[in-house]
Amino acid sequence: MEEEARRLLEEGIRKKLISPGKGQVSTFIDGTKVVFHYRTSLCDGTVLDDSRNMGCCSKPMELILGKKFKLAVWEQIVISMREGEIAEFTCDVKHTALYPVVSQSLRNISIGKDPLEGQRHCCGIAQIHSHHSLGHRDLDHLQDNPQPLVFTIELMKVLPPGSFQLDAWAMTDEEKLASVPHVHEEGNSLYKQGRIQEATDKYYNGIACLKNLQMKEHPGDEAWLKLDQMITPLLLNYCQCKLIQGQYYEVIEHCSSLTFKYEDNVKAFYKRGKAHAAVWNETEARADFAKVLELDPSLGPSVAKELRAMEERIRSKDKEEKGRYKGLFSYNSPPPTATTG
Repeated sequence: MEEEARRLLEEGIRKKLISPGKGQVSTFIDGTKVVFHYRTSLCDGTVLDDSRNMGCCSKPMELILGKKFKLAVWEQIVISMREGEIAEFTCDVKHTALYPVVSQSLRNISIGKDPLEGQRHCCGIAQIHSHHSLGHRDLDHLQDNPQPLVFTIELMKVLPPGSFQLDAWAMTDEEKLASVPHVHEEGNSLYKQGRIQEATDKYYNGIACLKNLQMKEHPGDEAWLKLDQMITPLLLNYCQCKLIQGQYYEVIEHCSSLTFKYEDNVKAFYKRGKAHAAVWNETEARADFAKVLELDPSLGPSVAKELRAMEERIRSKDKEEKGRYKGLFSYNSPPPTATTG
């Protein structure tokens, strides 16, 4: 243990044990998955990030060793730990320069946003030397003023290769592409079982894999279009789940992106029509359903059913509002009596 501490110190990393773990230090071969909570602080104690309090959840960090994670020092420090151990690592600036970019991605993930949102298409070093804002004042300040950081790590689990399913971010491009049909099939199975949220997550993961690959292609090129055609059915299934969950405006947004690119996509018009009807956009709903009939007249009975349901809801709403305001402006009410002070 002392030898490991000396090795880290020579690398500019000072380790302070807070709570010992159990057993021996694992053999951390490439492909091992480590799961840990982290807290990142400045040397004055100011906390930048805490995985237990990020976004709407307290999900721990997961790393696959050997996948060249952008913040390499995290791999260096976790392989010095036992499972269950808590330790504090003070790391020199040469190890922490990329932390602002990594933190931005982790903060995006914690609130359900694209981890790459707000980042330019350039390498990490180029991002450091650019004046591009990361969208967080503390990270902008850290990017402009690189400094040592303190990482408090609690190593939760160490999983050997082959004992877990790879997340999309840890896959090669080939693995991502090969996984999509399986993810799509799993989503369909979950949907048929009525497990809508789980199906939604599967469709989302499939879309994320393909979007990640699509970012590497030039828009409009053959490879880009092929990936887009794979994304479309997943996105339509995702929208179907969102319809059931009542997320109508999200459905409108996604289906509008599809109809903009594919003017003959009858399913996109149909789902968008249903979403418009649900949020009282009668004119837009009728326009979408008219387009559906133009593209596929055989859907006439389904469209008629949706229109009847919309019209009934509108009548019910009008009746309810009339009852609510009935008598408010009745001329039979006695006039108010004037009083003097």
